[in-house]
Amino acid sequence: MPHVEQCPIVMHQEVAPGHFRMAVRSPAIAGEARAGQFAMLQVAEGIYPFLRRPMSFERIFSDGVAFLFKVEGEGTRLLARRMVGQTVGVQGPLGKPFPIETRFARHILVAGGIGVAPFPALAEALVRGCGKAPEAILAARTRDMLLCEADLRQIGCTVHVATDDGSAGVRALAHELLDRFAPDVNTRVYACGPMPMMKAVSQVAMQAGADCQVSLEAQMACGDGACLGCVVESRQESEGEKMLRVCADGPVFDTTVIDWDAHDLAYDR
Repeated sequence: MPHVEQCPIVMHQEVAPGHFRMAVRSPAIAGEARAGQFAMLQVAEGIYPFLRRPMSFERIFSDGVAFLFKVEGEGTRLLARRMVGQTVGVQGPLGKPFPIETRFARHILVAGGIGVAPFPALAEALVRGCGKAPEAILAARTRDMLLCEADLRQIGCTVHVATDDGSAGVRALAHELLDRFAPDVNTRVYACGPMPMMKAVSQVAMQAGADCQVSLEAQMACGDGACLGCVVESRQESEGEKMLRVCADGPVFDTTVIDWDAHDLAYDR
């Protein structure tokens, strides 16, 4: 069962325009959290906005966890105003984590924008579980929107950068850069970001014979599968249904189970 706690905020900083990192103290949540899982954060002191917001674990420490988020609406605006010393309600850990397996010779993380949020924790888990830091592809619209580059390099990752406008790294989209690095059957790709990006990354990986795990983002009301507000279409049918709940069945999925063609996903500059 997930924990529900009022957690002290021990660090809160703006890391890029409109993007914030918040660390909270909770040995209980940290002791059970795994890379790829998430928590539901209470964003308001009162009853509005009522719903909690889902946040991936960016880092998992011995006594707490950190979250990386982008201000996109009233809830995250309120969360961004919280200060060190205040508390925030946290429900977690929730969802399924990233699989960590030593049978792959190569691991590549592919992040689009704020989709990098779960990857520092994953990189650390891969170092512990596989003995080697993964490669990482960070894609963003511009230099100012790149996140976690220094953090991933500090963990030991070889980091490749792509921006839409060429202001940092190479001018390319995430899947184009992945294709240049030639994944193969001995490669596992982990992807997180906008759905069109993940569809394109998945296609590159599957055409190369690489395993691909995607972490989906979705608006959630409950976080435990009851409300069915975060479903995506599946290629497989289970008990007459072809819908998957991002919160309870994921948020990490093998890309082969997602029906990418069921979504209108334009992906261009």
